[in-house]
Amino acid sequence: MAKKLFIETLGCAMNVRDSEHMIAELNREEPYHLTKDAKEADLILINTCSVREKPVNKLFSEIGQFLKHKKEGAKIGICGCTASHLGEEIFKRAPEVNFVLGARNVSKIREAVAKEKFLDVNINYDESAYAFSEFRQNPYKAYINISIGCDKKCAFCIVPHTRGEEISVPHELILAEAERAAKSGAKEIFLLGQNVNNYGRRLSGGKRDEFNFSRLLTEISKIDEVKRVRFTSPHPLHMDDEFFEVFASNPKICKSMHMPLQSGSTAILKAMRRGYTKEWFLDRAKKLRAMCPQTSISTDIIVAFPGESDRDFADTMEVMEEVRFEQIYSFKYSARPLTSAANFTDKIDPEIAAQRLFALQTRHAAILDEMTPEYLGAVKEVYFEELRDGGVVAGRTSQNNTVCAKGGEELLGEIKSVKITQPQRLILYGQVI
Repeated sequence: MAKKLFIETLGCAMNVRDSEHMIAELNREEPYHLTKDAKEADLILINTCSVREKPVNKLFSEIGQFLKHKKEGAKIGICGCTASHLGEEIFKRAPEVNFVLGARNVSKIREAVAKEKFLDVNINYDESAYAFSEFRQNPYKAYINISIGCDKKCAFCIVPHTRGEEISVPHELILAEAERAAKSGAKEIFLLGQNVNNYGRRLSGGKRDEFNFSRLLTEISKIDEVKRVRFTSPHPLHMDDEFFEVFASNPKICKSMHMPLQSGSTAILKAMRRGYTKEWFLDRAKKLRAMCPQTSISTDIIVAFPGESDRDFADTMEVMEEVRFEQIYSFKYSARPLTSAANFTDKIDPEIAAQRLFALQTRHAAILDEMTPEYLGAVKEVYFEELRDGGVVAGRTSQNNTVCAKGGEELLGEIKSVKITQPQRLILYGQVI
């Protein structure tokens, strides 16, 4: 009889892909059926995120709930970024946990499950050329890791301490994986990495790939069955004109660009160790808008980073006004262990931090309300990939807008023209034409 697996995935798209890899690896030797009920699972996995403090605090309450209700003999494994940085401390705080597996050790999941206690959180382990088995939760979209780790050492970010140094996956493995996914029905390829547009900088053994990111995009788009290519996250520092030219001219590349700003203040960007200035970011954003006017731009913003003055925050608001981002992921600064900013002494008062976040989010909501009516009556090409309640099917435009329309399974995996009849701030509703 097949065992049952419950897996909770927290965090980014890279964690989603890591979870798929673990599911695939477990099924190499014995069948595991996914379940949404942890009480009936033989194996419970929590694939964790540590980018912000809240998910880490939530982890141990989650473990407690699973321990209360898990069936006899079921194992619990903690995986991902929080596993990497807490390591053995997880066993100390939750001794009933069976194994702890770091974000750079995903390929060892079968070994972890086979042992009564297992710990491996080596961030220097290189599995960039490991041939994972195939599994995808969404048959219409294929997430593909093109690099692992990060070399940027931003002052606020724990990722280099949980995913190790940046290593590119060999391009031939990426192209082969994209071919397999496309032939199995995935019309959209979604490339993943901490700094995707720095692709090729380092392979295993210190070699450099002759493919840069622009060439990788071009080669993937040559696969006939691939209709769309997305990626995240590019770094503003590596947004050169060659990259923009490939992005703008290639019709298969979705016209959605994530440009993580973090702060609009050059002084704060320097303290964050981001490597660019306010002027550089604005130059790149304006260049992109000019070369490809239909592009939507999303961003990440941290408010109340240590030392942020009213003038620094005003700079962030100014950048938002100039770029008019279609989407913003915004947070109050959260000190993370192992990062240099955690030792900064000029912390911002929590009340001021909350006021700044509210002001940022309120103004951005107003910008979206100004932009949303422009969608009324527009015809968008939508790739449908999800069924929703009430006879509704959902998908995304090239610009990453979520679109819902009446329809069923016959639309899944199809790209259809949709006339927008009811635009809202976060979802566009329309009719397939």
